[in-house]
Amino acid sequence: MNRVSGDGNGDRRVVQRASYEAAPGEVGRVLLLYSGGLDTSVMLKWIQEEYGAEVVALTVDLGQPGEDFEVVRGKALQFGAVEALLIDARERFAYEYVLPAIKANALYGGGYPLFTALGRPLIASIAVEQARAHGCDAIAHGCTGKGNDQVRIESTVLALAPDLKIVAPVRSWQMGREEEIRYAREHGIPVKGGSEAPPYSIDDNLWGRSSEGGRIEDLTEPTPDDAITLVTDPRKAPDEPQDLVVEFERGCPVALDGERLGLVELLQRATEIGARHGVGIVDHIEDRVVGLKVRDLYEVPAAAILLCAHRELEKLVSTGLQNRLKPVLEEQWSWLVYAGLWYEPLLADLNAYMDSVNEQVTGSVTVRLYKGSVRPVARSSPNALYDPALATFGESGGLFSQHAAPGFIELFTLQSRMAHRLRSEAARAGREPEVKR
Repeated sequence: MNRVSGDGNGDRRVVQRASYEAAPGEVGRVLLLYSGGLDTSVMLKWIQEEYGAEVVALTVDLGQPGEDFEVVRGKALQFGAVEALLIDARERFAYEYVLPAIKANALYGGGYPLFTALGRPLIASIAVEQARAHGCDAIAHGCTGKGNDQVRIESTVLALAPDLKIVAPVRSWQMGREEEIRYAREHGIPVKGGSEAPPYSIDDNLWGRSSEGGRIEDLTEPTPDDAITLVTDPRKAPDEPQDLVVEFERGCPVALDGERLGLVELLQRATEIGARHGVGIVDHIEDRVVGLKVRDLYEVPAAAILLCAHRELEKLVSTGLQNRLKPVLEEQWSWLVYAGLWYEPLLADLNAYMDSVNEQVTGSVTVRLYKGSVRPVARSSPNALYDPALATFGESGGLFSQHAAPGFIELFTLQSRMAHRLRSEAARAGREPEVKR
């Protein structure tokens, strides 16, 4: 096991604490997950220097809004990458990762719709594919030792390609922010805003946006206004509500207000509509896999709309027993994905159940959007377990007979009544004075 040593002048050597971590000299070509920001740009140079390795930069498009990916590729080549790859994975992300989350009504901790957690195993699996294709013997990422993403990415790589090594510079180089900025300037890497760090750490894709760090970490303060950039402040949202009809086929959202859309476009459209009405702001206290408790801000308008509509339609077409069991399984599904265990067999088992239930989830739900709120106001499905005639008080007929109710009540409550009687008798006996003989 290697340990970090230094001479006090910025010399940092690599720490190796697991067998799959690469030490200098062990790898010749490294595939780097590259975002184009300061951290990954510094990493690109650092890997070349510390490992003496060639670097192939990989950028994955998961629908990050406003990103100029050609500029990102240009920066990677400018800073020494031998190749700069750009993979458009929006369709794959939507259908293979977001759709299962919709079917599972996935929310971790009751609030986080897992958009980053869903994206990381896809990015890591693409990294494995491209590492194989481009002759790399290691994969590098920019995750810190305090986050969940290191678990999500490395667990995926270990599952798919245990022979590939991992390089995690931010976790091992032990540079502070000032050291990192100094290193960047020494190597001609632009630093925006001088020595000031960006106010928040941002991550986004088709399914949502997160902000953390900075003033968000002060739990005594309300949500900082400057941290919310995607969703309209609900106080400034339109004064008139909007009703939006969401149509599903077998659990997959397929249309908004009667217009059929591919899933990528539908997610983008739902994001725009929800954001306009201030929908989807989540101020969340979260328990990370690594043991930390943190505060995150999420902007998830598409998830807020589609999960609300999907849950409502699913309740309509599922039996009461299914509706009691599925939330329990959804919680387990969400935990496995949050923890990065995308290749855990239990997740495949749960997906099979989610798919089975969603075979019946066809129909439409109208949701009303108004100043940050979203609620269902109408539902329709050919598979609805609902009959208006049976739901009307005072009428009998068809599959339901009110005359059968007394017998049902007598049998249904039998054990409860017996148990209550026995316990009441025991309690009375316990209060009676002891009889002297």
